[in-house]
Parts: sequence; C-alpha cells; structure tokens
Amino acid sequence: MNLAHLFSLGITADEALVASAAGTVVLVMLTVWQALTMRDPVNKRVRALSKRRAALKADSLAAAGHSMRGDLRQSGYTFIRRLVLKFNLARGRQVEIVSARLARAGYRSKDALAVFIFAKTVAPFLFGGGALLFFGLSGHAATAPTLRLLAVAIGGVAGLFGPDIYVSNEGSKRIQRMSKGLPDALDLLVICAEAGLSLDASIARIGSEMAEAAPELAEEFALTSIELGFLPDRHTALQNLTRRTDMQKLRSLVNSLIQTERYGTPLATSLRVLAAEFREERLMRAEEKAARLPATMTVPMIVFILPALFIVLGGPVAIRIMDMTSKM
Repeated sequence: MNLAHLFSLGITADEALVASAAGTVVLVMLTVWQALTMRDPVNKRVRALSKRRAALKADSLAAAGHSMRGDLRQSGYTFIRRLVLKFNLARGRQVEIVSARLARAGYRSKDALAVFIFAKTVAPFLFGGGALLFFGLSGHAATAPTLRLLAVAIGGVAGLFGPDIYVSNEGSKRIQRMSKGLPDALDLLVICAEAGLSLDASIARIGSEMAEAAPELAEEFALTSIELGFLPDRHTALQNLTRRTDMQKLRSLVNSLIQTERYGTPLATSLRVLAAEFREERLMRAEEKAARLPATMTVPMIVFILPALFIVLGGPVAIRIMDMTSKM
C-alpha cells in the first residue's frame, strides 16, 4: 500500500505521520516493558541452587542425627552382646527354642536373642529391687518383713516371666494378623498360578503386593521367596516358613504346595479349595464369638445393670413406704 493509495482513501499526510508515530511509540513502550519485566535466569538459577543446598544440608543434618542415634543404639546392643558372651548366658538347646519364639514374634535381628537373654537375667533384680525401693522411699519401711519379702518375691517372679509373656503375646498377635490376610494371599496365589506364573514368581509377587495389606505375611512370603532362590531343596524353603511362624494354616498351605509339586496335581484347584476352607473357618469363628456373646454378657448384666434397674424401679416405692411408716 503506497502513499497515493492512502491519499485516494482520504487519509492526509499529517494523519499518516501521526499514525506512524503512534505505532512507533507503542512498539518502544512494549520493548521497554519487556526489558524491565524480563527475569534474570542467572538469579533464578542461583535461588534454585540455594534452596537445593539448604535442603541437602537439612537432609545431611537429619541423617547425621539418625546415624548418631543408630550408633548409640548399636553400641548399646554391642555392650549387651558382650555381656551375654562373657557370662556365657546363651548356651544349651534352650537357645534354639528362644530363637524360634523370637522369630515367631517377628524379632529376627542378630541382637534379639542377646537382648532377650539380658532382659530375662536383669529384669528379676530390677523388679525386686524396685519393690524394695518402693517400700523404702514411700514411708512404708515399718511394714511387716513378711509383706516386704512377698512384694520382692512377686517382683522377681514378674521380672523372670515378664519377657516370656511379652514375646508370647507379640507372637500370638502377629499370628492373628497374618491369619486375617492369608485368604487374600491365597486368592492372589491362585490368580498368579492361573496366569501361568511359577511357584517362585507367585510367592515373590505375594511378598510385594501384600506389603501394605498384611506386612507380616508379606515379609514371611518374601523370605520364603529368597530361600527358594538359593536353597538347593525347595521343600526345605517351604518348611522353613512353617518353622518361623508355627501357624497351622500356613502348615496346611505348605503341605498342599509340596503335594502339588510331588504328584503334579493342579495348583490353582487345590489353592482355591484351601482358600474357601480358610474363609469358612473364619466365618465359623465369627459366628462362634457372636453365639458366645449372650453368655458373656450375663455376668456384667447381673453385676452392673440389674442393681441399677432395681433401684430405679423399687426406689420410689421404698421411699414412699418409709414416709408412710415415719408418719405413723
């Protein structure tokens, strides 16, 4: 478009000059605005590096704190282990039984046995000495010597059997948690078997998939998967699962797996039947608890509810009779 064409449209030379000047001013303003608002990439990179360095420093300090606490804990375990070895407390066949009980409760570290033996040795003296110290500091020093001796004896017995009771309770709770997740694990094992996975791959898949729903059971299957990989005999790896847990349901599962591998029976069919049996057993146990509930609630009702009910119903009548007899 030339000037002759603009003039033919009725635009004068002054108007064209003004429009050109206005366009130039707008372009200059946009250029200046972009220059002023442009972010310096160097400053942005420096700020990002500063934040990253601060985060890494915080992580290193936290890791140092954790490692310091871990070192202190490890030094305590080392001291306990040295004491147990020095006094030869871990000896005899009883050590194997205690190790199996600790493994059943989920304590498999190398220091678990030493800590348990140390606690079992020191706890009677701590509880007995605590009972004796209680009588001395609480102002009951004049208590009969027989009563003080009885309190010290009770404290010693509690310290002697306390670690065993604690480990036994932890093992029972762990077995109950594993029993709840076993039917789901069997269903997953059936799905893996029907999908064409081998037994090793199926057990490894259960160990990874059940980590959130049933962490104890997933841990046991993960250990079994590792043992299946390096033990020469597969039956030994499967039987170690029953030794670690001492659980009847897992023993049934292991027997089914061994028979399936020995006789070539379909794995998915036997596992599906076993899972159905476990679910029926769990349902029957729930029904049994529900059927025991009325008999269990009888004693609390007699002791707590019926006396309050008799007071509410017979209280006004008794008060009225007392008022009538007092007026006579």
